Amino acid sequence: MTPPIFLNARFLSQSVSGVQRFSLEITAAIDRLIAAGEWPQTVALTPRTADRGTSRRDEALYPRLEFREVGRTHGHLWEQTELPIAARGGVLINLGNTGPIFAGRRQIVVIHDAGVFDTPESYSFRFRSWYKTLQHCLARTGATVATVSEFSRGRIVERLGLDPESVVVMSEGADHVLRCPADPGTLSRHGLQPRRFALVVSNRVAHKNIAVLHEAAAALERRGMVIAIAGTSNTEVYQGVRGPGFAERRLGRVTDAELRALYENAACLLFPSRYEGFGLPPVEALACGCPVLAASGNAVEEICGDSALYFANDRKQTIIDLLERLLDEPGLADRLSLRGRARAADLSWDKSARLLGEVVRGVR
Repeated sequence: MTPPIFLNARFLSQSVSGVQRFSLEITAAIDRLIAAGEWPQTVALTPRTADRGTSRRDEALYPRLEFREVGRTHGHLWEQTELPIAARGGVLINLGNTGPIFAGRRQIVVIHDAGVFDTPESYSFRFRSWYKTLQHCLARTGATVATVSEFSRGRIVERLGLDPESVVVMSEGADHVLRCPADPGTLSRHGLQPRRFALVVSNRVAHKNIAVLHEAAAALERRGMVIAIAGTSNTEVYQGVRGPGFAERRLGRVTDAELRALYENAACLLFPSRYEGFGLPPVEALACGCPVLAASGNAVEEICGDSALYFANDRKQTIIDLLERLLDEPGLADRLSLRGRARAADLSWDKSARLLGEVVRGVR
């Protein structure tokens, strides 16, 4: 008899960053695959909430999923104590780096990277201590671990002492950024002009390395261009949150429609992060035809391949050289745009969800 499938839907109550975006999009893909008969009926388990409107909203977004509120607590306490009881007898899917230790082997945990081990300076002591302990425990209990790139698999294997063959790579999608039309008023609201700005989409934390763009900002200013930065930071999770150290157009949190407009009108996306398990902004940019200049040496190079240009973060002049080459070399931006769209077309959330479904069927 096929065991029931449960989804840890705690992410629905969290603010949206890269991990939550992944969880929301995979959940939407699961919902579509249920409609197509490609995925078994799944129960999304959530903490109880005083705001019943939240549950009704989620049920409207994912009409094929069954939603079930369980327990009396919330957050990590709910996840560790009440969630495994509610999921008993079935297979539990956890999409956001954590899962209940007492669910044992009958669960899949998507760990996006080994950042709490590899870049501890970016995370608060409390956060990184809990995540390190929890992920080691999940590995020891035999939970199936999935991740989003070969780079992340290598780092997770080393940090958690796992067999490389036991960690599944399922990638991410890019198609969500094309789902809604671009907001036509975005540029005017922020005082931007088409192709007269370079875009940065990033949290303001240490490993995102935004300050390395100081010289690039000066080079753009000499051309009458600016750097526009979209994104905020969760200070409960991250430490080392700081300003970029140069004048920029600060956009704050933007909607999906605004983000698409920014990608489609930027001269390029600058992505200097020195540590990424996948790198969602670069693939969103590729999908919108926006040329990408990114730091080498992490998962972004693996995911974007020859559809982006790469610089070494320890050689600041290379950033300026690449930026000026992109702006001055005839046809380069157009070639990158074409290659980027083709590369992004192969990254779909439905494809990732189908691979996750194969993993679910293998859990015993």
